[in-house]
Amino acid sequence: MIESLLIANRGEIARRIIRTARRLGVRTVAVHSDVDADMPFVREADEAVAIGPAPARESYLVADRILAAARASGAQAIHPGYGFLSENAAFAEAVQAAGLVWVGAPPAAIRAMGLKDAAKTLMLAAGVPVTPGYMGEDQGAERLFAEARAIGWPVLIKAVAGGGGKGMRRVDAAEAFADALDSCRREAAAAFGDDHVLIEKYVLNPRHIEVQVFGDSHGGVVHLFERDCSLQRRHQKVIEEAPAPGMDAATRAAVCAAAVQAARAVDYVGAGTVEFIADASDGLRADRIWFMEMNTRLQVEHPVTEAITGQDLVEWQLRVASGERLPKRQDELTIDGWAMEARLYAENPTTGFLPSTGPLTHLRFPDGIRVDSGVEQGGAVTPYYDPMIAKLVVHAPTRAAAAARLACACGAVEVWPVRTNAGFLARAAGDADFVGGRIDTGFIARHGDRLVPAADPSDAVIAAAAAALMPERGGGPWTTLTGFRANADADRRVAVAIGDTTHVADVDAAGRAVTVDGERVLFLHGEAWRFGPAVGRRGGGEGALGDGALLAPMPGRIVAVDVAAGETVRRGQRVLVLEAMKMEQALLAPFDGVVADLSAAPGQQVNEGQVLARIAKAD
Repeated sequence: MIESLLIANRGEIARRIIRTARRLGVRTVAVHSDVDADMPFVREADEAVAIGPAPARESYLVADRILAAARASGAQAIHPGYGFLSENAAFAEAVQAAGLVWVGAPPAAIRAMGLKDAAKTLMLAAGVPVTPGYMGEDQGAERLFAEARAIGWPVLIKAVAGGGGKGMRRVDAAEAFADALDSCRREAAAAFGDDHVLIEKYVLNPRHIEVQVFGDSHGGVVHLFERDCSLQRRHQKVIEEAPAPGMDAATRAAVCAAAVQAARAVDYVGAGTVEFIADASDGLRADRIWFMEMNTRLQVEHPVTEAITGQDLVEWQLRVASGERLPKRQDELTIDGWAMEARLYAENPTTGFLPSTGPLTHLRFPDGIRVDSGVEQGGAVTPYYDPMIAKLVVHAPTRAAAAARLACACGAVEVWPVRTNAGFLARAAGDADFVGGRIDTGFIARHGDRLVPAADPSDAVIAAAAAALMPERGGGPWTTLTGFRANADADRRVAVAIGDTTHVADVDAAGRAVTVDGERVLFLHGEAWRFGPAVGRRGGGEGALGDGALLAPMPGRIVAVDVAAGETVRRGQRVLVLEAMKMEQALLAPFDGVVADLSAAPGQQVNEGQVLARIAKAD
């Protein structure tokens, strides 16, 4: 067994690797940027080495600094986690050239599967079914358009070096192709340094099915069954589960066999995931499931596979990297129950899921479930890295029980003042169509109106806030620090201020209220609301977009400006595009009007809150 391990990653996955390594008696070394010096993963490692400033390109993506840290600490092996350099073949080769053990896929396999077009060609040769599309070398806009038109709308434009939902655009009609191609190429170049794309037929009613595979250096390859990752937003996974709903034994056998076949085609060693897209318009059928790509690393959602199989996949990685055979044969692996994982992000669903950064002054996770998190109360979410706060993982005997448990867990999350998607996750997990297994990758886009919490407080929130104020108003023995329910016979109408608006409500609700840095905060169904007595507060509910100002939602760079000063615009029309955290965010006109002011220009770096344009309402 490896004796010492450097983890070339941060946050949640670094802590996850440390837990298994400690159990196996393996000494761990953390590397960290300056801004991460006080993070939990740094404290929990046996040793820590600083590798540079906050931006990942100056720290976690600098291979030479990571290798220097390995030499200085005496580490025997390097585990890349996921993201950053985990699928960088050159880095894997550099690790091996330095005489260190690489806890990951062979560099040749990473290269073979790293470019989506080349990987599909390889899979075709290996007899693995692939999605119809164009993967040619001619990247001219006219050729790509012609191929897309020949395939038939809708199509999907995908960066060949892409991953994590970046560099992907659905195009439903010919007139939208050029803009989508330009945007996809810009995002791909920024995220991966490669703007080459491929064109695929967009499958209607698609399901995202993936199979966990594992290989060893002795020629052994097994699968650990499938996961369903169909609940996505902008191609980013939101809720994952295992096994896949509606997957019968024959289809499972065929898909898992294809995944093993794909792994053998590249002499795979270590943990990998073979991703498929399924046309679920007539249920899950083996002849309607096609290879999409292979991720040559451990996946974010690996805990659901661990839950249904009872295996520790990080332990498997360390044993295989140490030269051991796979811990289990295929016939020793079985499915036990159902598992689901929800990704808790620092983002605000009511503002289009824009990232929310800042201090985690109050942070409380639900009890009784698995929580993989890279942060803790008193820490912060910074703009430098992925804004995931935690993964909430549940396991139950049945899918219905797992969904109910996940909805309850998400609803019990408490985070302040950073905004999260907990309320959205709770609604999604409890949605009747989700519980019934009626899902595909368009589920969230199709049902967004009922999944995204309203920007204004619901009647339940108002009543719960009123109940929390009753002790201060002489109404009864309720406390603002624990759960409560008001049942007094006296006057139960209370004026309460939530945000900047006054409401009058009957006291008839349950919730949990706490005081955070002198502010009263109510937590209910995964949502958080600042509230207090209605003293000198204004009523009404005038929207924040009344002045038509378009503000930068986060620091970033302007990549496109679609209008000119004085131009007439319609509500919902794209005004400009901001790139931040390697993702593009379109800013739209809030109402019909005229561009009164325009201060943004392509290439301009902007700060959060900066006014980029102002729309004057039409007369």
